[in-house]
Amino acid sequence: MNETSSIDIIGRQLKNAGKFWYIVNPFETTFEFPHQVPDYYQQIWIPFFFLIVLEQMILTAKYKKKSFQLDDQVTSFSHWIFQESGRIFFRSAEYYAYIQIYDNYHICNLPWNSIWTWYITALGVDFCYYWVHRSNHEVHFLWAHHQVHHSSEEFNLAVSLRQSVLQHWCNFIFYLPLAFFIPPSHFIAHHQFNLIYQFWIHTTIVDHLGPLELIFNTPKHHRVHHGCNLYCLDKNYGGVLIIWDRLFGTFMEEKDEIIYGLVKSPRSFNPIYLQTFYTKDMINKSKQMKSMEDKLSVLWKGPSWYPGGPRLGLDKYKINVTSRIKYNVLIPTWQSFYIIVHFLIVFYKHLQLYNEKQDLNNSLGITILNNIFALITIGLLFDKSEYAGLVELIRCIVYLSILNQDHIINVLIHYVYIISCLIWICRIINQMKTNFFRS
Repeated sequence: MNETSSIDIIGRQLKNAGKFWYIVNPFETTFEFPHQVPDYYQQIWIPFFFLIVLEQMILTAKYKKKSFQLDDQVTSFSHWIFQESGRIFFRSAEYYAYIQIYDNYHICNLPWNSIWTWYITALGVDFCYYWVHRSNHEVHFLWAHHQVHHSSEEFNLAVSLRQSVLQHWCNFIFYLPLAFFIPPSHFIAHHQFNLIYQFWIHTTIVDHLGPLELIFNTPKHHRVHHGCNLYCLDKNYGGVLIIWDRLFGTFMEEKDEIIYGLVKSPRSFNPIYLQTFYTKDMINKSKQMKSMEDKLSVLWKGPSWYPGGPRLGLDKYKINVTSRIKYNVLIPTWQSFYIIVHFLIVFYKHLQLYNEKQDLNNSLGITILNNIFALITIGLLFDKSEYAGLVELIRCIVYLSILNQDHIINVLIHYVYIISCLIWICRIINQMKTNFFRS
């Protein structure tokens, strides 16, 4: 019985892993009503985490050295928790406009149970994604959100988790034309499949895939997209298919060694800073313009635009990154261990939200707020901020005052937080003594 159960679990996870390559059965993923569509994101997390571990093992074996960077990986997961918390809290409200347009204004009745509708939707969603993605790079206020995805100086599977909290609220409008003929249940399913496919292309361990490179977006193509070398900028926007880039003139082959990240590195692991810093820079740039027309142009034209230039700016004025020393602050081993423990607590609390999402109560909101607070302080610790210890002490004290100890795991978490408070009290007192004697 146990052996059969284990085989069933493995088989189910392998089937879930197939979604990374759009290997799904059309007849099993076709639904009449939107509420019947499963949350496919939840189904792929176990095989995805397995792929992340496998990737790190291969990289370590390939380069014969440590390739795992804790601060970058935790920051990527922090952005994922930010975004997923919003998705859980708002309960897929981003699909509301699509459903309303289809219910009231659709002009074509594609049968929901036709396999042709399934394939048309897959193609239509991917076509719209190309323009969503291209707009996110070529319209400055959209780039202010999308840049979060490009903020890592690494390129690995975890980087695919870096997403802006607000981006999907800006992107949904590009998919609305599909609502005039594509049933919502099909759109919701394929919108998930399209984004899930893009997880696996964030890796350096997959090289050339032969003829598949002509049609599909692959790691080789997507590495170019994430490069901040001048030849990489604004290229290879495709989601599942690369044919759109070939058709619309945005395709670029991989050439020189690629340097990853933004052209101006934010040099921080604080997730809330990475989510917001570029918006501040964009607003400051707009304020510096003299005319109202130029102030508004900063928002809707390209990030590299300046008065007198074309909408996307001139290449000769863009930053040409040819080398880079990666941002990686060394912290004590005990602090790395401390961060791992508290991140695992946040991760555990986050997974509990999926079971509670049908009951939107105070505990859900408190859990989300504490998770965000914890991830911000973890970022401060990685950056060795002078305020990190005090902020973390305050967070631990606040959490102890509201922690519900109705479960053995929560009792253990309670003691972890007590020990954490003692650690930071001692650290702060020692720091005060050091500063006193220095003065």
